[in-house]
Amino acid sequence: MELLRIDCLGKELRLEGSLAGWQQLFWDNQLVSVKEASADNQGLRNHEFELSRQDPNNQTVHKIPLTLEVDLIWQPFSLNYRLLSEDTVLSEGSRDAKDIERQTPVVPVKAQQKLSLVGLASLGFKLLKSAKVIKVVLAGASVAAYSWLFSFQFALALIACLMFHEYGHIRAMKYFGMKTKGIYLIPFMGGLALSDEKINTRWQDVVISIMGPTFGLLMSIASLVAYWLTDNPLFAGLAAFNALLNLFNLLPILPLDGGHILKSISFSMNSLMGLIACAAGAAIGVFISYSLGLALLGFLLLIGSLEIIFEWKTRHQSHLLPLDRYGQIFSAIWYLLTVGALVTIIWYLAGSGDDMLGLPLKILQS
Repeated sequence: MELLRIDCLGKELRLEGSLAGWQQLFWDNQLVSVKEASADNQGLRNHEFELSRQDPNNQTVHKIPLTLEVDLIWQPFSLNYRLLSEDTVLSEGSRDAKDIERQTPVVPVKAQQKLSLVGLASLGFKLLKSAKVIKVVLAGASVAAYSWLFSFQFALALIACLMFHEYGHIRAMKYFGMKTKGIYLIPFMGGLALSDEKINTRWQDVVISIMGPTFGLLMSIASLVAYWLTDNPLFAGLAAFNALLNLFNLLPILPLDGGHILKSISFSMNSLMGLIACAAGAAIGVFISYSLGLALLGFLLLIGSLEIIFEWKTRHQSHLLPLDRYGQIFSAIWYLLTVGALVTIIWYLAGSGDDMLGLPLKILQS
């Protein structure tokens, strides 16, 4: 991940690093210093290097010795630096997690590729995806699909819930200053909120991922209140099925929202105890699901948790800044409360005796 980008002798000096302990220093996109990976992945590092500078008067080339002092702490993230030329301080400062969130990573220039059928197909897909007409086509297909399963009125209401869910993702992206492409509805699959920019931290990944189900939970609560006020079964059905859709989105299976959330939490735990705690939490979730008779939910939780544990070894290779301890705890509580609230809504409406309102619970018990 990019840790630092400053000016050095009129050109860009960029420091990249990872949790594995390695650091690479680039000046004008040329590698000038390397620190290899090690178990001691933080603390003070000195990058000593020389730059060549030509005197414009007599064309003499001067070698300029430089030192970049970097004092790095990963959790909570802080970086203090000093750029020195012998004993003269050229630049100094500090960075925190907020600075990492706001930065725009350097995008390497890709080599121009020859045209091919695969390349043309990829280009055509990108053009199609960026066209506004595809949003209308997908929205129409989604309405038709849900109308076939339910009724036209219920399909429109369900589409509104999906849009509200995806709007939660969009709001989170805009909160972090990211440019968005909009919302795409996919029949029988829900929706997709797209952005032109990549995230830099696991906190961004958590917030963007969980805001969709959080907005979905608010929509289910609003529908439930409308049902209590009007006694209209349409609102009750909307609350139940919207809760089911958002609950499935929170399963710890990539690329679902829950997969991103739990992966960010577990991959931010650098010790073996962190992995054990994550596995224990997943086991408790599976046990509770089976105890309540939610067989399908328990099975999917088990599969998703195993998937995340298997990928745990690669956490040091990520370009994302990890969550600190407070972020891990806060994210886990936010996730568990959202899941619990959605299950409660489904359970409550299933107790009404209506077969249609009991269908989401039967799906979870299957």
